[in-house]
Amino acid sequence: MLLKSVLLVGKRSKRKKRCGRGIGSGLGKTSGRGHKGQKSRKGSSIRRGFEGGQTPIYRRSPKFGFTSRKKIFFKEIKFNKISNLLKKYEFLNLNLLKTNKIVKKNIKSVKIIGKGKIKNTITLHGIQVTKKLSNMIIKMGGEIKY
Repeated sequence: MLLKSVLLVGKRSKRKKRCGRGIGSGLGKTSGRGHKGQKSRKGSSIRRGFEGGQTPIYRRSPKFGFTSRKKIFFKEIKFNKISNLLKKYEFLNLNLLKTNKIVKKNIKSVKIIGKGKIKNTITLHGIQVTKKLSNMIIKMGGEIKY
């Protein structure tokens, strides 16, 4: 008997709870779920943040932050789309892009991105350009005015 108790004390890992295995186990009948209610039923699970029908804290607390409106009025255009326009015109501005339906009417600022070859001199008015393209335009004798 003494030997048996020493062996049990020396054990480090806990045994797994075996639910629903009779009165003597301490977890018989209701298997530790109590009587009635949502949590006692099988297959029930309450989602995280649920407060029993009360408005949860994430909906009660005030929200903060904002969405930038700049995104609505700004557009990036690839150089390939404009290459045909550059052959026709010597200068390029926002109104010209709007009349040729490359940019919508509500756009207020434009940036030309991408890579390509410029064959003639161009002047840009109020249009932003990437570094590589701006260097190319200046090499060909063009101008960029903001």
